[in-house]
Amino acid sequence: MNELKNTDPDKGPEEREGESEKNNNNSSVNHIFPKISPIAAGIMGLVGVFILYQIAGSGLILIIFGLNYKTAPINSVRLITMASQLLFILLPALVLSKLVYEDVTTIIRAHLPKIEEILLFSLGIVLLFPLLNNLMAIQNYFLDFLAKNSTFIHSIKVSVDKLNEVVNETYGNLLSGNTLTDKIMIVLVACVVPPLCEETMFRGFIQRSFEFRLKPFWAAGITAVFFALYHVNPYGLIALFILGFYFGFAAYTTESIVVPMILHFLNNFVQVILIFIYGDQEIFNTGITKNFDLMSSLSTFFLLAIVFAALIYLIKKYYSKNKI
Repeated sequence: MNELKNTDPDKGPEEREGESEKNNNNSSVNHIFPKISPIAAGIMGLVGVFILYQIAGSGLILIIFGLNYKTAPINSVRLITMASQLLFILLPALVLSKLVYEDVTTIIRAHLPKIEEILLFSLGIVLLFPLLNNLMAIQNYFLDFLAKNSTFIHSIKVSVDKLNEVVNETYGNLLSGNTLTDKIMIVLVACVVPPLCEETMFRGFIQRSFEFRLKPFWAAGITAVFFALYHVNPYGLIALFILGFYFGFAAYTTESIVVPMILHFLNNFVQVILIFIYGDQEIFNTGITKNFDLMSSLSTFFLLAIVFAALIYLIKKYYSKNKI
């Protein structure tokens, strides 16, 4: 980490300015000396979370329930899913933070934010939810249009649709239930455990690792790309990237992992409530409805995008006045 503290006299003004900016970005971790390259540590986290959760977690379900896991008691599957998230995402994030950096609290940003910070960033989720829904509707409209006019695009879309059906079936089984016990379990498996585990790994260990060597913008962006890919949701990639980037912006700006956890919870909770009201078929449907109006959807999207951009400006102005 010495290179973050020293300034080379042979460097030009622009280089020294860039180095100064990096020093400011990493001021809270200047006392930490990683035992391996932070970039290598971040990549280790990305590869680890994929192998451990997506492969080992699925293997755990197969070992316990066998090939007929679809007929297993759904609440048992939910419990194993939550256990997999805790064992294969949260625990590795904490262990890697300790092994590589030693100071776990600083690395994962385990600090309580102010109430106004939570409220300020929560407004962004209120805007992002309808904004991203409109974006996905517009995206799917143009994908359908291209598929109808291109054999190549159509063949790709057929393959993507098959993957999407598998993903939706998996989520549909986990998020469908009629009893109070089912609904409590659904909230836990979809809204409580994932934000705790995923934010600790992605916005905690992985993004923080990248921030040692990259500017915050790139650290949050790269982390958001892999966050989107991790969810294996082909039609939701762009929306998940934007959400992940916003979570990363919140984590870096507030210096608290609690804020993106709350934002993640709110986003998932709204979707779960909509599933309770309308059913998973309506929420997971990626087709274009007969009542879809492209111009209305575009107008709504751009209006919300302008309001969201204004909110980001206000957030940055708030922190420029209230934080050093």
